[in-house]
Amino acid sequence: MAVQEARGGVGAHGGGCTCGDCPHGARAGHRQAVAAFLLKRDEFAAGRGLPVAVAHSASASRQWVSEELTQSAELVAERGRAEGEAWLARLWRWTAYTVWSAVVLLLLGQALTAVGAGWSSARTAGLLAAVLVAGALTAASWLHRGRGGALAPVIGEDNRLSTSRAVAAGWVLFVAYAVLVLAGRLAAASNHTERDALISGLDLARGAGVVTVLAVVCGIAVLVRRVVGLRVLGQRIQKVRADRPRAADLLTDDSGRGAFTDIQYVVISAVALAFAAVRLARRPDQLPDLPWGLAVVVLVSAATYLAGKYADGGRPVVLSVVRAREAGDLDAPIRTGDDIEIRGAGFVPPGAQGADRLARMRVRIGAVNVHVPLVPVTGGFSNPTDTALTVPVPADVEPGRVEVQVVTAAGVETNRYTIDVTE
Repeated sequence: MAVQEARGGVGAHGGGCTCGDCPHGARAGHRQAVAAFLLKRDEFAAGRGLPVAVAHSASASRQWVSEELTQSAELVAERGRAEGEAWLARLWRWTAYTVWSAVVLLLLGQALTAVGAGWSSARTAGLLAAVLVAGALTAASWLHRGRGGALAPVIGEDNRLSTSRAVAAGWVLFVAYAVLVLAGRLAAASNHTERDALISGLDLARGAGVVTVLAVVCGIAVLVRRVVGLRVLGQRIQKVRADRPRAADLLTDDSGRGAFTDIQYVVISAVALAFAAVRLARRPDQLPDLPWGLAVVVLVSAATYLAGKYADGGRPVVLSVVRAREAGDLDAPIRTGDDIEIRGAGFVPPGAQGADRLARMRVRIGAVNVHVPLVPVTGGFSNPTDTALTVPVPADVEPGRVEVQVVTAAGVETNRYTIDVTE
């Protein structure tokens, strides 16, 4: 019986359980939660599924729908976090497979190019250097197997792949591989003249371009982390945590749109790395002599990326607050129980378009914290949006001059806007 139960448990986990303690279950559970949420949202948007007790009141039905969607969105977020953790836990194996696949491809390429030319000590040194680098990355993957394997150092605090760290890591690995190739050739050198030539290949005059680029990209990675951290603490940029890192993070902003500064930095760095790799393959007896023209192009690209980080962001701002008026209503001042429309910019941080993030928004009206109701429409929500949101004025708000302030999902507060509430 115990064996059958164990087999049944394995089958359930391998098929589509939703318990979340295995990768298959976490993935299936998240997909089911998303499907259920989308179905509920579209039903409410079409006016179906409302209880009779609240259907007669627009404000009561809106509040009930918002609460139902918030609870469903919280379940989706919980399942999404479980899937992200499971994905990170198994990522270290994929990084190890990728690294050793690259070693095998290098071996095949060397074997094909050795036909006719013969096997050389440079090919042996290159293969051994690749094995050492792959072994180090595999060990790092296992040590950080719960945090993304070898990708752990390039995953930012917001659980996204960092473009600056990924570029710097690429250059660090390449330079380490080039030095190991020279070390392997130096160990196999049989005469004094060859050893002197290999040692002179490490002269700064030969590899000044590569060393300069390496120093700049590593400095950019450190500086960008410092800049973003200070801007988040100063509420000059809004950051929300992602469920899991994705390869697209290297080329997009937090909202998933392609970012020019990131794209140009990755593309130019990849081209420069490819050129340096070809130079190393042609001249394995010295550091790749990256031409200064190409090095300057990389430096300009890095400066553009850094400038983009300084230009990104901005605090959310309330520009105006007006009484929300439906068709047929008379013009009147703002009273308790009325809906107010807050207009401005930056209410929805990049990457916070999900319902669970939108449900975390609050509006302070005087001393009262008001929940921002979710108003579903087909394919999304009409409230709140990045430039406008509508909330009711609670009866607990004292008449008179009160201040209105929006608190976004990232915890950033807007400016205070004063309105008059009459009895």
